[in-house]
Amino acid sequence: MSNSSESQDPEDLRITRLRVRRETSFVKPDRPVRFGHVLYAAASLECSPAAIVSRLTALGYADIELPDIPLPLTVDRDDALLIKEEAYNLSWLELGKPVSLRHILAAAGRVGRSPAHAARRLTAFGYAVPAGHPLPESPDTRDIVLIRAQPRGNGDWLDRGAEVPAHHVLSAAAELGYSPHAAANRLVGLGFRLPYTPEPGDERILRYGVGHRAWPSRYSSVPSGHVLDVARETGRPQAAIVDRLAELGCRTDAPAPDAPEEDDLFLLSQELDGRAPWLWVNGVVGVQLRHILRASLATGRTPAEITERLATLGHWLHANAKVPAVADVEDIRLLETVDRSFLDNVHLEHVLRSASLTGRSPADVASRLTALGYRLPDEVEYPEVRGTVAA
Repeated sequence: MSNSSESQDPEDLRITRLRVRRETSFVKPDRPVRFGHVLYAAASLECSPAAIVSRLTALGYADIELPDIPLPLTVDRDDALLIKEEAYNLSWLELGKPVSLRHILAAAGRVGRSPAHAARRLTAFGYAVPAGHPLPESPDTRDIVLIRAQPRGNGDWLDRGAEVPAHHVLSAAAELGYSPHAAANRLVGLGFRLPYTPEPGDERILRYGVGHRAWPSRYSSVPSGHVLDVARETGRPQAAIVDRLAELGCRTDAPAPDAPEEDDLFLLSQELDGRAPWLWVNGVVGVQLRHILRASLATGRTPAEITERLATLGHWLHANAKVPAVADVEDIRLLETVDRSFLDNVHLEHVLRSASLTGRSPADVASRLTALGYRLPDEVEYPEVRGTVAA
């Protein structure tokens, strides 16, 4: 083998030029050899770090970064990757500089190990891992997103031991698609402080739906039907549930009633079955008239009574709407074909579509929509002929 630091011997090149996944780590005579390079070379060649140091010294590399503790006898390749920096260009951690929590979590996620394992291995290699709160023993690749200061940001990270605001928990959980309660517990496990203490009952208080809308985010509200449902299930006072939601960074979309009525949960459920998904307060166009009519038929109460009760619960009907005295199944079928609100104008194409879907004549559809409060501004003479129902 050549004794030159620029040796082209294949065996020497395996030490001085390392393929690290899609990148290359190489050493230069005029620059220090990072300890991470030594460790990864040892792992790749299945030899001791001491053997790598000896060969690099023989090649003329005098400035080799080494820890103040004895070198490990062997190195696992994944453990060596813990020293790799998250950067556009391949680089290694510097000995003597405190290792950030961000690096520990990113590195642990990269190799599928727990934060605690990553911290232990970095310490064993001689890196300065700040002492403090013990890190979780369970791996979770979502940890790095939890400590990002801004949703979808890439530059600012929460400081170790900082107090995390409640809205951060909601935002991070929404981005990751899992429970805010689980996110809160994980943040506590990572050594952060919260303005509240996570409680087992928070999981139920925070879950108000199904699928991607099961949990509140920083910018969403919790439907009041959910508050009534949790109160019924747990026996806790509604006010206590609302207060706890506020501590968790959430708000309700409407005040929960002081004196709930038997039908309230039924009226507030989208499917009129007393279960989630719940109605959301629409502050622009109000509650749908067809929901009121369906609720009237199901409960035996008049549409006017349903309208009044829903308004008390925060779900108002738009002023342009005209509530019929009696709920009619045909009205419900007609309204199911209308994709316009009471703020919108209903034009010829909308009337023809509804006529096609219901089998009613365009004139009948236009007349009935007008009677229900929709605006048909076009001066059109609608035909009385009934069409065939569209498949």
